[in-house]
Amino acid sequence: MSDEYYLWLAGKEQPGGSPLIPIEDPATGEIFAECHAASEKDVDDAVSAAHLAYKSGIWSRASHHHRADVLDNCAILLTEALPELIALESKQTGRVIKEMKAQIPSLVKWFKYYASLLRVEERAVLPTTGKLHNFVDRVPLGVVVQITPFNHPLLIAVKKLAPALAAGNSVIIKPSELTPLTTLLLAKILHKAGIPIGVLSVLPGYGATTGKLLVSHPLVQKVDVTGGTTAGRAIGSIVGGNLAKYTAELGGKAPLVVFKNADIDVAVNGVTFGSFIASGQTCIASTRIIVDNAILKELIQKLKTKIETIPDRMGVPSNPDSMMGPLISHRQLEGVEKLVDDSLSDGTARVITGGKRMTYTSALDGFNFSKGYFYEPTILASANGTDSILKSSIWRQEAFGPVIVVIGFDTEAQAIALANDTEFGLGASIWTQDLSQAFRVSGEIEAGIVWVNTHHRNDPSSPWGGAKTASGVGSENGVEALHAYTRMKSTIINYATPDESLATDDWFGLAPIHVRYG
Repeated sequence: MSDEYYLWLAGKEQPGGSPLIPIEDPATGEIFAECHAASEKDVDDAVSAAHLAYKSGIWSRASHHHRADVLDNCAILLTEALPELIALESKQTGRVIKEMKAQIPSLVKWFKYYASLLRVEERAVLPTTGKLHNFVDRVPLGVVVQITPFNHPLLIAVKKLAPALAAGNSVIIKPSELTPLTTLLLAKILHKAGIPIGVLSVLPGYGATTGKLLVSHPLVQKVDVTGGTTAGRAIGSIVGGNLAKYTAELGGKAPLVVFKNADIDVAVNGVTFGSFIASGQTCIASTRIIVDNAILKELIQKLKTKIETIPDRMGVPSNPDSMMGPLISHRQLEGVEKLVDDSLSDGTARVITGGKRMTYTSALDGFNFSKGYFYEPTILASANGTDSILKSSIWRQEAFGPVIVVIGFDTEAQAIALANDTEFGLGASIWTQDLSQAFRVSGEIEAGIVWVNTHHRNDPSSPWGGAKTASGVGSENGVEALHAYTRMKSTIINYATPDESLATDDWFGLAPIHVRYG
């Protein structure tokens, strides 16, 4: 019998008005839970509760220090709940417990970071003419909606929630219909930590129904979405029609460039982590591996040797020794299979290793891979020289799976051109021991995040956003994210005496005196 999860609406669990959503274990294909979905009435109720909470000032006008104290308490209670959250996140995403034990504890940092920012934020006082005192505050926007994806349900929810709550907003989250459970559990934890009733609601549902109702609601002042480029553009057109603020972290096709003076073993480790963590289901996965031809053969051989050990160390995701899990769904698996098969059938690519679904039994623990959506870690190369692979869909489209393409280059300029040969511009990495080259090339790469001799590093203080529209607009993390959840409020106070004011400000006075304007 599957577990049943309710909406978190205005401070309590409530049943939803739409049909239940089945929640599948991607490792086995079994339905292990059912989740209530929000109806149009549920959306209206949540937005109304959020708006009332905002207008009441219980959170929006609370002192910075009070909000900081609550965020610190969120970090404490989140830490206490880590074992439950880690197990549930692994179950609903299929990601191995090893990954979740590394990732989920780091989320505490986001609440602590934004609590710290609140305690040190300063108010600007602007230069003015005359006896005027002009100070500027940042005030919350009001009701904001956050749309989160399936690949990092808790991480991305926390990345968005922490700055939005720190700024004093009321927040409604719509998690992915594939992975809503840990976000619902997180809402309970934050309520216990002191987030007032109405300030946070979690409404599971489908994008075409619940999501569309939320982002089009006239009381919503900002929408923050992480997802695919197509969905991001569709949501952006709705949000723009309401003149609401919009932040979107969308697709990626990250290049990883290895120069001949790089440490090859370090680079191979970087490729393996950057490409196959989360089974390649990350927006900054290093899927285009661009290598100096002088070391291409050696790097491919070392990379192949390393990657071919991964399937032997894969098993049930709850096994602490398992290295990599399945894709999130059968649909996602089919998409990856099609991209690979099409690139092979049209003669643009060849397989170096991998290239097929895993349907056998685990050598690690006897788990039957055919029950779930497992795909081999895969390396592809050009079948007929570099030019052929550049025309293929596997080079152009976001696979969102454990598949990489390796190609060679001869010059630095060629490497930069290949790295920038994409409509996406979210993440990229450069591997070199030449400091001058690192500075030079990083400046030429068209991406919002460039790592040197590492890949996929994330910190609450470090801005995270795309450099091209296909990868989104705006940025997460850092002071910028906090500011993006506020609007500027300028207050100008005249402190002149009445006589001084009459002498300088009596525009329609009878005496022919000089008065100021502005």
